[in-house]
Amino acid sequence: MHPLYGKIAGIDVHKKLLFVVIAEAEEGTRRLRARTGATVSELNEMADWLAAHQVQTVVMESTALYWRPVWLALEARGFRLLLAHAQSNQAPRGRKRDYADAERLIKRLLADELRLSFVPDAEQRDWRLLTRARVNFDRDRCSLRNQIECLLEEGQIKISSLLSDLLGVSGWAMLRALAQGETDVEKLADLRTGRLKATRAQFCQALAGKLRMPQRLLLGYCLDRIEQIDQQLAGINKALQSLLVSHQQVLARLCTTSGIAASSAEQLLAELGPRAASFPSADQLTSWVGTCPGRQESAGVSTSNSSPKGNCWVRRLLVQCAWAAVKTNGGYFQSLFRRWVPRLGKQKAIWAVANKLLRIVWRILHLGESYIERGPVGHNLDSLKRRFNRLSKDLAKHGYTAQLTHPQLSA
Repeated sequence: MHPLYGKIAGIDVHKKLLFVVIAEAEEGTRRLRARTGATVSELNEMADWLAAHQVQTVVMESTALYWRPVWLALEARGFRLLLAHAQSNQAPRGRKRDYADAERLIKRLLADELRLSFVPDAEQRDWRLLTRARVNFDRDRCSLRNQIECLLEEGQIKISSLLSDLLGVSGWAMLRALAQGETDVEKLADLRTGRLKATRAQFCQALAGKLRMPQRLLLGYCLDRIEQIDQQLAGINKALQSLLVSHQQVLARLCTTSGIAASSAEQLLAELGPRAASFPSADQLTSWVGTCPGRQESAGVSTSNSSPKGNCWVRRLLVQCAWAAVKTNGGYFQSLFRRWVPRLGKQKAIWAVANKLLRIVWRILHLGESYIERGPVGHNLDSLKRRFNRLSKDLAKHGYTAQLTHPQLSA
């Protein structure tokens, strides 16, 4: 029995079948083997069998999504669970067998040759499920918006060049009228509301095209789907707010960082955890996400310093936050970006800003610190007050009541 892991079981996971091997002795060759299905009752029987043999640690491959039901069944029984990257347990070509794969998981775990995945607890997995679904819904909405613009271009209607938001109040009213068959440009132009830079005559000229019946039909379907997505996004935001209500102060501290809005803070919390407890240092977190410089070394020479692969959800979010941060006039990240661009170029410079931003996020989560703007904006109290008021409104819009504080504003 290994002093760190106790008795270990390796599971080779498939969609319908599981192949289980238990290591009876650390150095011996004796193994217990079992083959079982993947239904709930069969997983519970397997858990009973593992418990009867006093198994303490279970290691399995991250095979597609088929490992998740196994994880859920064993997690409830108190086993120590480890999830390995399938590539780190790869067999030599022509020598791959199911039981051998499960046994190899145990051997490579004991030899410290497996790459293990970070699997958060059940509560954090619920947060992830909602935030990732929200990202996918936003992508669908953006795709539908692009399809609508294509339909308008085919009908020679150019209102997208006059509106800052094609799906805003004015644009939505015009699109609905077009989908319902309205062709009078005067009536369509009168549907505009609010303060628009374009004149009524310009809208009449932009609306002078004509949509054919198939284009009107598809336009109406796209608008209906966008309405449905907006309702679903509202439901997701409401559910996420109820789940994160006990972490409002953490979200507020994240929002004080340049470039991080309330929705971005929610996703960072879902991906990293409220304390980033699985990452003892900022270096480990940047390595897991993949924002740090990489190393491809042989014979003492590194042939590539490209960043390693990491969590794609956090990487995408950090790049968006980095672009928002460098656009904050007079801010710390803007000064860093301008200093790095001549030497690195825009893409590498924004990646370096993302890496710096992630390190600050780790300090906020893991150490409980608050971000203090050190750039010129940080010494301008009026600018600080305006920024904090804007952040407070953003948090309130998402249903949070956390108070933002800053040492210069509270003095």
